[in-house]
Amino acid sequence: MFSQTVEYALRAVVYLANEAPSARTTDQIASATRVPRPYLSKVLQSLIRSGLVHSQRGLGGGIKLGKPAAELTILEVVNAVDPMQRIHTCPLGLAAHGAHLCPLHSRLDRAMASVEQAFASTTLAEVLAEETRSVPLCPFPRMKPVRRVAKRR
Repeated sequence: MFSQTVEYALRAVVYLANEAPSARTTDQIASATRVPRPYLSKVLQSLIRSGLVHSQRGLGGGIKLGKPAAELTILEVVNAVDPMQRIHTCPLGLAAHGAHLCPLHSRLDRAMASVEQAFASTTLAEVLAEETRSVPLCPFPRMKPVRRVAKRR
């Protein structure tokens, strides 16, 4: 139902919310969330442009939430990377339907409205505070670190 981009963005912001107020590097976020680094970089750029996360270069820099987790909704994250599409006119372009949706598209739009409302009323803080036996981004088996070899000039 939702794109992989949305999934990756949600993983990243949930991780950052859990680590707040500390900043994390793209490598740290990629490792913790199991998101490929190149893809994550693009997702993070969208989140930075929307102001949901901030990036700071240099020593002690990294990426952190742009506002408290208690004020950041799931809908904001979704709309920052892949906005939800509501059905306002006939998707088939039928002139006879115009803005009067058929029963199928009307129900689909109502379902999207429900999802949109649920996401708009759910903050990252609520997601992290919810009692459960499995927490978001549960620990994964540690992977062996990749050893980088310096290039000779």
